[in-house]
Amino acid sequence: MYCRAVLTVAPDIEVLARFGRALADPIRCRILLALREAPAYPADLADALGISRTRLSNHLACLRDCGLVVTVPDGRRTRYELADERLAHALDDLRAAVVAVETDRTCAEADDKGCC
Repeated sequence: MYCRAVLTVAPDIEVLARFGRALADPIRCRILLALREAPAYPADLADALGISRTRLSNHLACLRDCGLVVTVPDGRRTRYELADERLAHALDDLRAAVVAVETDRTCAEADDKGCC
């Protein structure tokens, strides 16, 4: 007997928390922005971002776990792409919204909690 995985729709708060966790790291943001432009292979992403393949692999695993990227088999290689094309639009909207914020503003707890 085998066990079939069942996909469920995550609650809104969990979805936003996952998105926030993914965006909390600059390297993951750079990966998402790169994949926003086009699907890519891990070796090419690592070279483009100037990071080791091991480090990239850890970040890609996080993004997969967050449900933001998927793997696509391509012969002997595996390509990564955004899990949903709407993520590209969401990233664009977030970038536009943040750009509209005054650049000298930071969170009140930025020094204590490392945000902003």
